[in-house]
Parts: sequence; C-alpha cells; structure tokens
Amino acid sequence: MKKLGFLAAGLFSLFAQAADASEPLFVPVLTVDFPDPFILQNGNEFLAYATNATGDRANVQMARSTNLVDWVQISDGSKLHDAMPTMPDWARSGFTWAPEVLKTDAGFVLHFTARDKRSDLQCLGAAFSANPLGPFVSTAKEPLVCQTDLGGTIDSHAFRDDDGQLYLYYKNDGNNPQFGKPTDIYVQRLTADGLNVTGEAVRLLRNDTPWEAHVIEAPTMVRKDGSYTLFFSANHFGWEPNQRLSPYAVGYATCEGPMGPCTDAPNNPILNSFHDKRAGCLSGPGHQSVFDVGDRSFVSFHAWAATSGCRKFDNKRYMYIAPLLWGDGKPQLGVSLRSPPVQGKRAK
Repeated sequence: MKKLGFLAAGLFSLFAQAADASEPLFVPVLTVDFPDPFILQNGNEFLAYATNATGDRANVQMARSTNLVDWVQISDGSKLHDAMPTMPDWARSGFTWAPEVLKTDAGFVLHFTARDKRSDLQCLGAAFSANPLGPFVSTAKEPLVCQTDLGGTIDSHAFRDDDGQLYLYYKNDGNNPQFGKPTDIYVQRLTADGLNVTGEAVRLLRNDTPWEAHVIEAPTMVRKDGSYTLFFSANHFGWEPNQRLSPYAVGYATCEGPMGPCTDAPNNPILNSFHDKRAGCLSGPGHQSVFDVGDRSFVSFHAWAATSGCRKFDNKRYMYIAPLLWGDGKPQLGVSLRSPPVQGKRAK
C-alpha cells in the first residue's frame, strides 16, 4: 500500500502541472490506433487493452506503462502481443471490440465483443486467464449475451459493487443498419466467477435526446460516496469527410442503484469535440473507462488523430487519460496527463 500511495501521489503531481495557457487541454498518451481503451492496474504497472489491431494483427492488443504517461505497445519484435490469440468456436476473428478485464479470486476474466458465426451479429463473450497478459481462453460454444432480435449486443462492462456482487452492463446494437432500432443500455447480474450472467436483464437508458442521436453505448458504472454514476458515449463514433468534427461525446446518468433506475444528467455531454485556439483540438472523444489509483480516479478514452489544423489525420484513434474529479457530486474531467517538462520545454 505504501508503493501504491507513492504512485498515486506522483500521478497527481503529473496532472497538477499538466497544462498551461499555451498547451491544449487534452493530449494523447499513446499515438497508435488503440480504440476503446481499458486500463487495469497490475502491481506497479498499468496494462491497457484495446479493440483488435488493424490488419488482423491481434484480437486483443495491449500496451503497458509504469506511470500512465509513457506507454509502449506490447510486442515480440515485430509481432503484437495478443491477449486472446484464439477465438472461441462461436466467434469470427477480426471483429473483437472493447475488451475489459475483471480481476476475480481465481484470476482474470476478459469480457469482449465479437462477431457471432451463426447470426453474423456482434455479441458478447467471456474468457479466462490466470495472467492478465493472457492468453485468455473461452471454451463456450455460444455467446455470453446476444440480443439477436435487437441487432446484437456490444460493449460489455463488469462492475463490482461494495458488497461484492458483480454486474454486467451492455448495449443492444440496434443502430445496426439492418435493424434501425433504438439503442438501450442494459444491466444483468454476473456470477461470482465473472463468466456467466444470471437473472433478468434490466433496461437503464435509451438514446432519447438530440445530442445522443441514433446511439448510446460504452457503459461504465462508478460508485462514489455511496452514489452510482453511469457514464456512456453517444452519437456517431466516426469522423466523416463532411464533418468539421466528430459528433461522438461522453455523458452520464445518475442511478439509484447498480440496477437503476437511472436519469440522464441535464448537463450532458461532459466531454465532446472542440477546436479552440487556447484549448486545442479534440475530435470524437469517447468509449471511456474509469479506474482508480489509490484514492484518485482517472478516465481513459480515445479520440481521432488530428492535424495541427484540427482535420482528420488518418484513420487512427489515440488513447487519452485524464483525472476524474467530482464537484457537488457531479463528475468533471481535469486536463489530461502528459509527460513532464523536458529541458525547459514541455513534451508534446
């Protein structure tokens, strides 16, 4: 615990001096294509998991850091490390999205989204490994959850409440063009091993406000001072040629408990695209995850690579990390983490 406290204090020092008036509010900590990042603390290092690497180079790509600002993709020479090199029988490779890892008494459980061979829809799976680096293995013959009548299911997120009960949050893929249905965020209880759902699913939120447009997704449940906050992302994730900035953004809802009911915050979204002379450029921030280091909380998210003129640079989404702060019970993001000054200049 002493090492953890020292690490947390060091990280606070990093974001306390993170930006001055001449710097953007948010800068990436990893400038490779690393969508839907999820961060797990493992001892004195941090492990990040992300959606499949382009070119089918890894089903679940990973990166590591000891300080949250200096990240390196895990690889063996020119080959990326793959946390789940073998897909379960029901799943196709090349469509593994939004992995998250839950630590249990037995080891580690990877929750992921993959393409179901039978329905050709995106569905949820769970795999186990004794090591957070993997290899994660699933012998399941069918998906963990797949709402085939609602477009499929994506973006699973496991949450452990203070009493130890596990919950799985996910989103029906109703915005699949073949279905054209509303999108909802659901919750269902997980078994103690994190590998199976139990009981009935409960619908918590729906895309029903203008800023959300046709989709809400990427649920993240957080308990703070006895209150429950459900973060989520909304709107089109892409940055199309006809768009000045991506409309993707992050909002939240307040919930009475882990299974709701939940109410959208009136000040949504709390993180969205912008291009400002002083604040800098950010396009398409979203698919957040929240993690704690000691008594401090942080948010990881991705946003599109951009030029100095805030135009789309290439088809990559970079990873960002920012402190999650609270004021009057409401979540707020601080300026993002970045490398400390080097030789009198701040690293960009």
